[in-house]
Amino acid sequence: MSKGNEPVTIRVLDREYTVGVEPDERDSLVAAAKLLDAKMREIRGTNKLAAVDRIAVLAALNLAHELQQARSDTDRRERELAKTVGAMQRRLDDLFDTPPA
Repeated sequence: MSKGNEPVTIRVLDREYTVGVEPDERDSLVAAAKLLDAKMREIRGTNKLAAVDRIAVLAALNLAHELQQARSDTDRRERELAKTVGAMQRRLDDLFDTPPA
């Protein structure tokens, strides 16, 4: 752990891990651990004998896919917003460029 980091113990799929984290990032880490734990439990389902490493990889792939989709949606929304703002700017330019009658 680097200077300023504090140890935080998180629980994922009934296993404890101690992670060094900046104090202002503690809550985010705990929330991420809860999300990962929930995703791993969902994948494991009732199969208590499933290999933890396989469950972890599948959970990571699912979360990475969700992140990729969210980024793609954000990019799409940003393009749509830029297009709308551009159209509004052109309309305003047209209004101000038109000489009064």
